[in-house]
Amino acid sequence: MTVHLEVAEGVGTIRLDRPPMNALDVATQDRLKELAEEAAGREDVRAVVLYGGEKVFAAGADIKEMQDMDHASMVVRSRGLQDSFTAVARIPKPVVAAVTGYALGGGCELALCADYRIAGENAKLGQPEILLGVIPGAGGTQRLSRLIGPSRAKDLIFTGRMVKAEEALALGLVDRVVPAEEVYAQAHEWAARLARGPAIALRAAKESIDLGLETDIDTGLAIERSWFAGLFATEDRERGMRSFVKEGPGKAKFR
Repeated sequence: MTVHLEVAEGVGTIRLDRPPMNALDVATQDRLKELAEEAAGREDVRAVVLYGGEKVFAAGADIKEMQDMDHASMVVRSRGLQDSFTAVARIPKPVVAAVTGYALGGGCELALCADYRIAGENAKLGQPEILLGVIPGAGGTQRLSRLIGPSRAKDLIFTGRMVKAEEALALGLVDRVVPAEEVYAQAHEWAARLARGPAIALRAAKESIDLGLETDIDTGLAIERSWFAGLFATEDRERGMRSFVKEGPGKAKFR
């Protein structure tokens, strides 16, 4: 298999494993969707790490495979391509991308599906599709512009240039830069800390933010209000508030 799901300490690591560059061919895209949906549904997975290994995150789509596709073929396949990435973006749990080496094209778009991105000092990110005569097709034109703003997204997409880790941090494309050998450990630590948190409240926070960004402020506030009130029916809310009153903040142990 070109993608694996490994679970430890409540953290599910979705690991790309298609040497040497983790090119995202159709089979890998379909497997990614399958495992994202599995991680979303498994109770023992409370947070997720996206990882491509020590040397490379993912260098993009499999161009040799795409070269043989005509318009009719891509009309059919483009939905499957986007659906595989959307499945990752819609995992209702905290998701962190651990980015080492190249994250280009589809690799960059996959990192954009995470809630948080930790990059190694050796990371290089970009959307070089324009250099092939096409545009990003796995969500790059939408998620990148929402993350870093339209003008910065247009610069990267129009030019196809790669950015190193420090520039990616300055742009807001990644959230933390660490030595390459520490990327996975720090990503797993981030995920493990959240895996010990209140699962339903984390789901509520993620859905409120993500859905709220796609709508007007009044609708977003209604989404937040609904989730906020609903959490008062959970055992975690009872535990959290009881612990706060008796022991102070940050001491609650959630189920």
